[in-house]
Amino acid sequence: MLESIGKYIVQVADFLCGYPLFFLLIGGGLYLFLSSGMVSLRRLPEALKELRTKSDSRTGQISSAQALAGVVAATVGLGNIAGVAIALVMGGPGAIFWMWISALVGMATKYHEGVLAVMYRGKDDAGNQQGGPMHIITKGLGPKWTPLARFFAVAGMFGTLCIMNANQLTEAFVTTFSTPEGLASNGFLSSIGSLTGMENGDVYKLLFGITVALIVALVILGGIKRIARVASVMVPFMVGVYFLMVLYIILMNFGDVPGVFRRIFSEAFNLRAGVGALAGIAIIGARRAALVNDAGIGTASIMHGASRNNRPVREGLIAMLGPGIDSGLVCTLTAVAILLCVPEVSETQGMQGLSIAMTAFSRGIPYGEYLLMFIVVCFALSSMFSYSFYGSTCASYLFGSKKAKWYVYAFILSLVIFAVVPLGIAVGLCDLFYALMAIPTMITVLVLSRRVRAATREYFSKKTADTRSEQQE
Repeated sequence: MLESIGKYIVQVADFLCGYPLFFLLIGGGLYLFLSSGMVSLRRLPEALKELRTKSDSRTGQISSAQALAGVVAATVGLGNIAGVAIALVMGGPGAIFWMWISALVGMATKYHEGVLAVMYRGKDDAGNQQGGPMHIITKGLGPKWTPLARFFAVAGMFGTLCIMNANQLTEAFVTTFSTPEGLASNGFLSSIGSLTGMENGDVYKLLFGITVALIVALVILGGIKRIARVASVMVPFMVGVYFLMVLYIILMNFGDVPGVFRRIFSEAFNLRAGVGALAGIAIIGARRAALVNDAGIGTASIMHGASRNNRPVREGLIAMLGPGIDSGLVCTLTAVAILLCVPEVSETQGMQGLSIAMTAFSRGIPYGEYLLMFIVVCFALSSMFSYSFYGSTCASYLFGSKKAKWYVYAFILSLVIFAVVPLGIAVGLCDLFYALMAIPTMITVLVLSRRVRAATREYFSKKTADTRSEQQE
């Protein structure tokens, strides 16, 4: 009975996370991109400028820059490494071009989420400022839409559990720093295994999972302010180190770099295999980016709704930088490194995404696989920090702020459990709720997009008038 239910859950999750989710996120995002006048292209300079501007508001818990760091901390994860490698295997180098297109579309979606997060934010029962689709729905669409808001909150509690990060981080660590022979001969692991009835490999995963859970607990039990402070330091550091690693690979293979970008652009529009193949490559790249940057899922509005900023458009401009950093910069760094060091990647068979990346960095940098493992750990931990806040905010909306702390404890415990158990049904269930988060989020954003456009026109008209007034003086 349980096995048949599990198979059904996996089938439903695979269906929703396939083309329905792709068309909802990419199709809806493309509409937002065009209807906003290509905001992610036209307003990029203003977004970068606003990032350096301090807010004069005293409401909220974190700054807009810290909110952006928190969002990027969540989205920059294993998907930026393993996900890019999978896209290269499935769609070839041309898939990367469509990841860039998806990033532009995702930036437009995140812009709308950021604007609405401040425009329609609420408070929890303790009086703390709170954002997220549940507040956007009830305040923007009206109280009669409260069931949809609760639907999102329930999906958000489960969809933001870091099942994949906990499991894949553990697997990567075990693979990199141990061997089956070494685990079998380890006396310490054997002694624990004899007490628990577990195999040495599972004991190793359990101990690693406990270590990860303790590290995450030290951060997330301090609340959103501690998460934001850690993320604002951790994100620039880990992205900067990753950039230096790829820069080293580029400099060591400088003559091959133009060829890499020629492959990306030429194979993005390769019609030799037919229009169907071209469409497949585009869908693979765009879908992979959509699942990596979380645009349209609703999590970004939870973080940006907690910012100390009362100007919705300003928050939207800062929010839209997230997919640019995530699907634009970090995914491009991964793709360039892999294509330089594993040029046969599109023909690779039977290799998992993370193992392909490990192979590339081990070839390109001395001890590169260990350096990449360090980055993988940073990426995974940063995601766990932010996702715990997303889930606890959803729990707070449903059950109150005092009871939400129990969700945080459950989140920490889940990191240990998912480090040991096989993915199976758990990931299917998590993916299902992840897709269910996107449905109310995108419906709400699309319905309220007119109000975002009106706020955008008003904001920039006033800004232009103020600039002219200053020039006349």
